[in-house]
Amino acid sequence: MNIGAIAGKIWKTLEKEGAMTVSALVKSTGAANNDVLMGLGWLMREDKLTVTKAANCTKYGLK
Repeated sequence: MNIGAIAGKIWKTLEKEGAMTVSALVKSTGAANNDVLMGLGWLMREDKLTVTKAANCTKYGLK
């Protein structure tokens, strides 16, 4: 799978839905868990994401 394309799907999903967990992104994008993690890494590297941690929940959103 093209990780750049998955990063784009993640971006569009977060833009539409707001901050989400990895499991919610997997459901929303239809991509495999590992592919979503790689896509998040891509977006993090480009400094496009915010990360919010609360208890055992980590959410990713757009800057």
